[in-house]
Amino acid sequence: MTLSPAVHPTAYIPVDHYSAVHLAAQAARSVAQRCGLQGALPDQAAVIASELGSNLAKHAVDGALYIQALPLGNGVEILAADRGPGMREFQRCLADGYTTTETLGAGIGGVNRIATSFTVRTHEPGGTVACARLTPPEDADAGRRAVGAVCLPAEREEVSGDACTVAETEQGLTAIVVDGLGHGPEAAEAAQLALRTFARAPDQPLPGLMTTVHRALRRSRGAAVGLLRLHAGRAQYCGVGNVRCLTLSQQDIRNRHTGQPGVAGLEMPQPLVREIPWEPRLTALLHTDGIDHRWAYSPDPFVLRLPAPLLATALVHGHRRSRDDATVFTANLHQRLS
Repeated sequence: MTLSPAVHPTAYIPVDHYSAVHLAAQAARSVAQRCGLQGALPDQAAVIASELGSNLAKHAVDGALYIQALPLGNGVEILAADRGPGMREFQRCLADGYTTTETLGAGIGGVNRIATSFTVRTHEPGGTVACARLTPPEDADAGRRAVGAVCLPAEREEVSGDACTVAETEQGLTAIVVDGLGHGPEAAEAAQLALRTFARAPDQPLPGLMTTVHRALRRSRGAAVGLLRLHAGRAQYCGVGNVRCLTLSQQDIRNRHTGQPGVAGLEMPQPLVREIPWEPRLTALLHTDGIDHRWAYSPDPFVLRLPAPLLATALVHGHRRSRDDATVFTANLHQRLS
């Protein structure tokens, strides 16, 4: 069984001034060390964050970095997003030494060389989304899995009442997304309790797993919970409360589901499993109500075509309700990142 270590909220660093680049480098080094990366890897993570942050500071509008442990596997992930103007000479930007300013030009090319995997999508005038992952050599395959997650606390909150994690077992890839009622420490406590409960037996049938989480949360303030299981030719969703589940192709949104009415830990109906029509190339997505659900009414074609980790980043960057905790989880079993 492979279980995600990514139970900490994502470090969010808006790059509205060049001084943010130093903060990003510090955050990346700290996250890498917390993940147990050794040797030169924490410093390499800092370099990647510094280069991506510098690129945002020089060229982008409304740019930000999102730094966290890998959603699945051992490593660190540095995500970047902005609202424009996009990279006009994208392939040239990937080469070491290319620059549009008076610098050494190590930026994007240097990231591409250092990172275990580096995935970028850009379009004019809508901006750029990037995902750089750094893993030990033995975990390089995990760095190329198309699994994404971003979890942010509400503005002015130090902890997130949202949480998510994912496990890979013989039953398939199983994810949990939790939205503790309200905000702050008590909501975070409920969310983390749900994750610990999930981690003890993520291979249970989904109704039993939901019931187990419900019982564990009885002395907490309660939470909305979404469970997603993906395996060859099949997808299942079981939810209570306002965690939404969608499946997407590169052309449109295929299915939408919301959880049953209720609150895990307080009052919950008999769990219902929804069998979702599934094709290997589809992307599955869970998100809390910290993401404005109206994004799915008329989704940007650019967003639909994004690989799973970039999709999670784009939704948080473009559709987050900043006064609420916000989480997005995405997975595509067919994709592999470059």
